[in-house]
Amino acid sequence: MQKRILADLKPIRLGACFLMLFVFQGCATKPLTLNSPGGDLTISFKIKSNPQPYLPGRRAYYSVSYKGRPILTDSPLGIQFKGAPPLDRDFEIVGTQLASQDHTWDWRLGAESRIRDHYNQLTVSLRETREPHRRLDVVLRAYDTGVAFRYVLPQQASLAKFTISNEETGFYFARPGSAYALEAGSFNNNYEGEFRRIGLGDIQPMSLVGLPLTLQVDGGPWVALLEADLTDYAGMYVGGAPGVPNGLRCELAPLSGHLDEAVTGETPKSTPWRVLLISPRAGGLIEASDPMILNLSTPVQIPSTSWIHPGKTSWDWWSGDFAKGVSFKPGINTATMEHYIDFSARAHLPYMLLDAGWSPDYGGVCSKLKPGVSTIPDLRWCIENDITRWVPQVNLPEILKYAKQRNVKILLWIHWTAAVKQMDKAFPLYEKWGVAGVKVDFMSNVPDNQTTVNLYRKIVSTAARYHLLVDIHGAYKPAGLRRAYPNLITREGVMGLEYNKWSYLDTPYHNTVLPFTRMLAGPMDYTPGCFHNATKAEFRPQRVQPMCQGTRANQLAMYVVYLSPLQMLSDYPEDYLGQPGFEFLEKVPTVWDETKVLNGEPGGFVTIARRRDHNWYLGSMTNWTPRDLEIPLTFLGEGRWKAEIFADGPNAGQDATSLTISTRQMTSKDKLAAHLASGGGMAVIFSPAQ
Repeated sequence: MQKRILADLKPIRLGACFLMLFVFQGCATKPLTLNSPGGDLTISFKIKSNPQPYLPGRRAYYSVSYKGRPILTDSPLGIQFKGAPPLDRDFEIVGTQLASQDHTWDWRLGAESRIRDHYNQLTVSLRETREPHRRLDVVLRAYDTGVAFRYVLPQQASLAKFTISNEETGFYFARPGSAYALEAGSFNNNYEGEFRRIGLGDIQPMSLVGLPLTLQVDGGPWVALLEADLTDYAGMYVGGAPGVPNGLRCELAPLSGHLDEAVTGETPKSTPWRVLLISPRAGGLIEASDPMILNLSTPVQIPSTSWIHPGKTSWDWWSGDFAKGVSFKPGINTATMEHYIDFSARAHLPYMLLDAGWSPDYGGVCSKLKPGVSTIPDLRWCIENDITRWVPQVNLPEILKYAKQRNVKILLWIHWTAAVKQMDKAFPLYEKWGVAGVKVDFMSNVPDNQTTVNLYRKIVSTAARYHLLVDIHGAYKPAGLRRAYPNLITREGVMGLEYNKWSYLDTPYHNTVLPFTRMLAGPMDYTPGCFHNATKAEFRPQRVQPMCQGTRANQLAMYVVYLSPLQMLSDYPEDYLGQPGFEFLEKVPTVWDETKVLNGEPGGFVTIARRRDHNWYLGSMTNWTPRDLEIPLTFLGEGRWKAEIFADGPNAGQDATSLTISTRQMTSKDKLAAHLASGGGMAVIFSPAQ
């Protein structure tokens, strides 16, 4: 991976407003505009006096338009401080700089392997006209797929140290719209909720909506609001802007126990980027999201990434200590873990994830349990565990030796509290043992405030030092940390497959919303792979040998539709071996060279094609409504292609495990006819015909 080449930044004169300082104030009566390289998107900056008497002074605003039509009207900019006046008014422009970049860099852990970083950028330097003349830079950036901006507090004696209580950042949409909103309820949340479709105007001032927020403005394009390069700062939420129809305001996660404190620091200081993806197609948001979030984030911070290997893993937790036809008692014990290792080796999976219960708790409760006992809340939910030792029934040295002999690497579950206490001792120990990575869980117990954001960075940077992958569960949404530390291979922060064990919430409707909402922020560890498929009428939650809602083809399609460099095969081994569709799971990659979204709408259906090397993989999913699709294959190159098609069987509406497997020859001029059953799907492998 290449670092961003700063030499590619090319300053450009801004015309009359760039010539002399004394004309800036006059120039500010007209917007400073910045166009995207292709010209369709414009982000503008202006200083103006607000007509409302309760907002005195000359204030800074920005606006956004798409193909000449307003998306955001004049929206406020500014920062609120604890113990100091807000930095939001009586501004003068004391400098501007325009720059551009067109640079391509390599990335092997996402949706695209070659990422183009092509943008125009405007930096506007502001200074208060009154004492103490504090300074603030606003950096605006325009891509062809969206716009972004951030605040930079330059080093200055009048603002050497500070405490930010909130931002005055607004997002004032020019027209009503329909939004898919994740109502957080509080800052202590795990982002494991439903994205509910509501009117943009229904987001109230007291609402607390997590990001991403995806919406379609009336008569206009699709827009997604996100953040990127969340570093040493508080996570952003939005709520309704009081008195502003279709307006949203920023809300920062406060420090624990200090509702009026969100960020402490000293200058110079940059905030995260506030990002708006904009596309005429809902699928265009998916295509744009991974490159744009990565481009806006801190480049790689570790000396080498050659040891970071994406792939698939077996997992001993989902099935609830269940297995068929085995000679041992399934549970948290050595025999069970070796059984899953055997399956990983058989299925060509590079990893096996050993979940909760392998390590003793500090109080000794878990270690005193009888061997083979693994009932909830006993072994699997030991919280204050000692992650440098193992319980007697899990012979970890033997398991690691057994895995190494079969060319399988072990990932270990750890509770976040234990990670905080013991990472400096445990992580180097894991490297010595030959452990490949850690799954850090239950981080939803802490909000995504500045403290937690810094804790994530400490965990993944420490893990990188000892060549450990990291999968964070109970997590807040991604915001670019994985570019700086690519060993952060995936994270949860999503209502995923596990919810089928105790609820009816993880529906095919929800699963077709996720690609257009949560997945825009980055990889998500949804943990697909359930082969105990159930129709809507058949489904019921159960913790042991759980079901999932929708067809087998729907589950297969998730491996293409859902982005995650580390993908689970969540079910127990006997549910895969010899079963239709297993061969697709053996072949499908987890990282990609190219991505195309062929159709879809949130909550309805989605079809995504992704290329890896010379092969294309296609996944199509629908909600509970059966549908027929004609999928154009123009993404294929020249020549003839062999298509291996895994589709809903003719009676998949009654038997969700029903799967039809067929092979045919196709070209890029063809259309693929797909009949998706209720909760159904299709998965296809296209390879060049011999």
